[in-house]
Amino acid sequence: MLLPPAPATADLLSDTLASDPPHAVALDVPTADVAVAPPADSAAAGAAERVNPWARVGREIAAGIQTLVSAAVYATLIVTFGFQVARVDGLSMAPTLEDHDRLIVNKLVYELGDPRPGDIVMLYYPLNPEKMFVKRVIAKEGDTVRIVDGRVFVNDEPLRDDYVPNEFRSHDDFGPRVIEQGYYFVLGDHRNNSSDSRHWGLVPKKYIVGKVKVRWWPIQDAKIF
Repeated sequence: MLLPPAPATADLLSDTLASDPPHAVALDVPTADVAVAPPADSAAAGAAERVNPWARVGREIAAGIQTLVSAAVYATLIVTFGFQVARVDGLSMAPTLEDHDRLIVNKLVYELGDPRPGDIVMLYYPLNPEKMFVKRVIAKEGDTVRIVDGRVFVNDEPLRDDYVPNEFRSHDDFGPRVIEQGYYFVLGDHRNNSSDSRHWGLVPKKYIVGKVKVRWWPIQDAKIF
């Protein structure tokens, strides 16, 4: 509360005496020093900080926790609706992908479009959807697939699969088979060491989780597909 300052000088007029000539007498009164008190709210806040120094630390910790929770929520939304981190278990996609490679899978891309031949995809295993596989799409609905002595033909055209080394090729036969609507034919790049559509059939689109976009581990083998 602000105290009103004392008047600097009080001008006093004397009474006029009948016997003396009329005149005024001014008396000088010394000025008193007055201290201005700080606002009550400001003083109380400062006192609280001095009495409880942990209050400021508590507010900073609360702000940090709020930031972490927000980041966790955003990460959950990204993983749920956008991207997923996955690890390769096995050698069925060698040499393109090796055992224990770490991948980033784009889950949005097939919400906006359809898988295409050549895409490397993560999918639910049709015979046990609790398991997930990584395979390469070879043919889409309406295509005809035939394999002769390990050589793959799609619509009677030899598949351009130079990503498969000769020592990884198989010598089996399959088909011909027309791919039904809403289904896809998938193979592993390691043809003689892969369980795929040759063995357990076609994959419905709803079982294809997303497209493999990045191998980020090992760092020296990082690659965008």
